[in-house]
Amino acid sequence: MNTAVVKIGATVPALAMDEGQLITVLENSLYPGASPTSIALVINYCRAAGLDPMQKPAHIVPMWDSKSSRMRDVIMPGIGLYRTQAARSGALAGISEPEFGEDVAGEIGGQRITYPKWCRVTVRRRLPDGSVADFTARELWLENYAVKGGKEKSVAPNAMWTRRPYAQLAKCAQAQALRMAFPEMIGSQPTADEMEGKAIDDFAGTTIDGTTGEATGRKEPLPYPADKFKENLPGWRKAIADGRKTADDIIAMVQTRGTLTEEQTQQIRGEQKQEAGGGVMTDEEVAAIHAREMAEAGQ
Repeated sequence: MNTAVVKIGATVPALAMDEGQLITVLENSLYPGASPTSIALVINYCRAAGLDPMQKPAHIVPMWDSKSSRMRDVIMPGIGLYRTQAARSGALAGISEPEFGEDVAGEIGGQRITYPKWCRVTVRRRLPDGSVADFTARELWLENYAVKGGKEKSVAPNAMWTRRPYAQLAKCAQAQALRMAFPEMIGSQPTADEMEGKAIDDFAGTTIDGTTGEATGRKEPLPYPADKFKENLPGWRKAIADGRKTADDIIAMVQTRGTLTEEQTQQIRGEQKQEAGGGVMTDEEVAAIHAREMAEAGQ
């Protein structure tokens, strides 16, 4: 299956062009404003994978690199490439319409937004014996949305996730379902839609290839430690009760450091309704918890 993709790429006219001329073409069509160096990475990415750069299978994604305190361009596949690879396999039997969970209206990082709690997408694959298998991915909005970040380290959603909270989550769910259904063709590399607006450090274990810009070897985020959750919950409760933070603010902040279970999320949301019992800690104790959280985050 992968051989078919390479053969297609080997006869791509664009890859036979002089690289300088191809960079000029891409710079004035598919990648306006991008640097020649980043476009050259796209060309090498396509050449290595046997892809046609004129179909824009890869995207140039600006990502925040906290080690160098600057933005850097990373080459990522688009969801369109996932769909193309699945279709070329001859085994794709369909992709379901995205199904969304209930709407959640809240405030994150001082910004009001309504978003779907989750999205579910099913990819169907035809197996060698003729049967069809379903591969379903269910993704949570709070675990996927891209933050504004930057030097302010804002946890509010970025512009794209603010304008398109449903469509962006649907792309993430579909990408995950395609990875589950076609692991031998797609692998574990995240898409540009999943990584846009995120920092390189958000994906611990991801390796950025210096030649191609490809991100590989992504590890799943670790759960937020149960002992830390129990220790910090009183401080979060007081911050919510005092009106300094909303439950959504707390959840978004915690999930930048580890995943939460449904029960833990419900505990945080439940505390928002118990304002009368929220003042069980002093401001000094809350400050101590905040300082500990900052130390854990390496800030």
